[in-house]
Amino acid sequence: MEAIRKQATKLREQVARQQQAVFKQFGGGGYGGSDNMVTDEAELMLHQKLERLYISTRAAKHFQRDIVRGVEGYIVTGSKQIEIGTKLSEDSRKYGIENTCTSGNTLSRAAVNFSRARVQMEKERGNLLKSFGTQVAEPLRAMVMGAPLEDARHLAQRYDRMRQEAEAQVIEVTKRQGKVMDGSGNPDLFARLEASESKLQDLKSNMAKLGKEAASAMAAVEAQQQKMTLQRLISMIESERAYHQKVVQILDNLAGEMVIERQRIEAAPPPTMETPPPPPPPSYEEVNNTSTTPMQNGSNDGVDYFLGEALFPYNAESDVELNLSSGDYVVIRKVSNNGWAEGECKGKAGWFPVEYIERRERVLASKVTEVF
Repeated sequence: MEAIRKQATKLREQVARQQQAVFKQFGGGGYGGSDNMVTDEAELMLHQKLERLYISTRAAKHFQRDIVRGVEGYIVTGSKQIEIGTKLSEDSRKYGIENTCTSGNTLSRAAVNFSRARVQMEKERGNLLKSFGTQVAEPLRAMVMGAPLEDARHLAQRYDRMRQEAEAQVIEVTKRQGKVMDGSGNPDLFARLEASESKLQDLKSNMAKLGKEAASAMAAVEAQQQKMTLQRLISMIESERAYHQKVVQILDNLAGEMVIERQRIEAAPPPTMETPPPPPPPSYEEVNNTSTTPMQNGSNDGVDYFLGEALFPYNAESDVELNLSSGDYVVIRKVSNNGWAEGECKGKAGWFPVEYIERRERVLASKVTEVF
């Protein structure tokens, strides 16, 4: 009996030492949501590293997905803007080609220039959207859906399951140790305890190996995510910067052309349409019955001629009318009641609207000579 008692005491001490070692090496872990704490320092550090890598790669994946969605929305909106801008360009070009204005073609030229610049800007916008799709959205989408990330996450999940299995095995070993202590040296209990301990060691070894593999894979994915995402953002910024530089250059050129057209239209003389349209020249009967200064018996005696200066140019529309240029001096012979006058300028006689002429009392002799 004494020998059995000594053997049982020795066995209990051995089981206690083994139990202490097991609990020192294993325990519950935080990865996967367990509440137990891992006390083995190397395994704990590996477990915490995997947790951080899992959180980091998941956040980067979500950020990449947000970028892809934002770029796709930008492409859809930009495509609609291209459609609107192209329609505006076509309308401007159509107006410029038809040139329905009767007083000049300044606005028509400006419309054509605007149309050409708009086409160039919409072309640059299309190139920008294309680069967004091929250089930003597609690479990031491929990485979000790619195999490396999924494979690394599967390794981390396998590690988590194996760690949970190891935690369960620790509990099993603890139970068998308690049975051995209470079993009074039963050989079957010892055998089962040894088998449980052996299984626990195998799980520990495999878990450490799998954890290192998962951590290495997750770290590689994290580095690739950081590098790839930064490169795509830089590419997007460079593409947009180049687009805006080209658009600014196009707008600068267009603004210069528009300023030239504005200067032309401001420097041009007042158009004829601003002057009230003259009535038609008097008929033969009106001339004979006019109440203007008369010519008696075919003689010019007593006729009150006067000299006038043309304020605006006038283009004759019939053979009986007189062409006038701004600044011409005209000897006015007759003024009718309907607003027309008959006179002579540069050896030619004819009718013209009296509103175009301003009477001059004193004129240089050289000017009078020009009339004849």
